[in-house]
Amino acid sequence: MPKRMLQGTVVSDKQDKTVIVRVERRFTHPLLKKTVRRTKNYHAHDESNEFSVGDIVWIEEHRPISRLKRWAVARGEKRAK
Repeated sequence: MPKRMLQGTVVSDKQDKTVIVRVERRFTHPLLKKTVRRTKNYHAHDESNEFSVGDIVWIEEHRPISRLKRWAVARGEKRAK
């Protein structure tokens, strides 16, 4: 079974080898029929401390690395500074 991939934005890089990624999902509300945005934060493993706040990254499922980390950064795009 393939690993799930999610796209999100790095919101914190203060921890060593860890980034916190905010993933947004959109869906239509079943009763109101309006588009609703929901976000969730994921702790992802970033081995080389390559990504910083504002970068767009793709994370994939991984075996548990620590208490909170179940995702690893697969690839990403640096934000122009």
